[in-house]
Amino acid sequence: MLRSSQPLTGPNRKRCREDEMLLGMVLDEGERGFIIDTRSAQAAKQARMSGGGTEPKSSYPQWRRLHRPMERGRPLQESFIRLVEACNDTSITMDRWLSRLESCRWLSHVKAALSTACLAAQCMDREEASVLVHGAEGTDTTLLVTALAQLLLDPSCRTLLGFQGLLEREWIEAGHPFHLRCAHSAYSHARLKQEAPLFLLFLDCVWQLSRQFPFSLEFGERLLLTLFDNAYASAYGTFLCNNEKERCLCKVKENAHSLWAWLNQPGEKQQYLNPLYSHNVLVIWPSVEPQSIQLWQGLFFRWIRSSQYLDEAWAEIQRLAESS
Repeated sequence: MLRSSQPLTGPNRKRCREDEMLLGMVLDEGERGFIIDTRSAQAAKQARMSGGGTEPKSSYPQWRRLHRPMERGRPLQESFIRLVEACNDTSITMDRWLSRLESCRWLSHVKAALSTACLAAQCMDREEASVLVHGAEGTDTTLLVTALAQLLLDPSCRTLLGFQGLLEREWIEAGHPFHLRCAHSAYSHARLKQEAPLFLLFLDCVWQLSRQFPFSLEFGERLLLTLFDNAYASAYGTFLCNNEKERCLCKVKENAHSLWAWLNQPGEKQQYLNPLYSHNVLVIWPSVEPQSIQLWQGLFFRWIRSSQYLDEAWAEIQRLAESS
């Protein structure tokens, strides 16, 4: 699996021989690969006018391009804000609540992300083909798809340490701009152009996997909630800045502690583990049917509904697992 930003073909359909050669070297003679573009065909066409674009078939004959449009930027942020507003409105009726839940389209974004990740995983697992994933910059929906696909395919990524390595590799080192995307929460009145809850969408998708495959992930919901909190406001340096260059200039590693070091302390680590975990070497294939995608209540209702009884039940499950 490869990931990249869009090719810079531009309106004159410029070619980049080095890029063509690079992708050509990935495949042996007679093999075919898949390019999954997380933009619509129309959006990719429009991007050519500003210097971007996509791979022309004539220059990449061994690659088949598939468009799987995924929202990013302002539409995704507005969807998140509308969902949080609906979840905090305790005065509305059931019919009104269901209508607002549907209109915010958050669950549709979750489905689109999981569906695209499943497509990438199927190309690799069932077609035994190489896959290149990209959007516009390669730092948002691209990372969402590649990270989820690895969770589906690779059981080591479903362990606590493996998941931390996945986040470090696919989100932090790959340059997801956390500072720009997570500048404010959904409660802020500010509407910054660069804000978008891509990382939250990823965590929601991981929660969907943990719900559909309760034995296959070594970590539980508490870890996902902790990661969400630290992405927006943290005492640690792990999610600071927008890329590795900025982190080096700010000397983040020298001046701030790592979130992973704290999470992996014996006294802390235990509370993030899933007591039902059983190592599963198989690929996991989630259902993306409407009845299978559920609202992440542990996150979106956490400010209006007490989790006391769920926490007590989880503690009892952990006690029983340790004593068996």
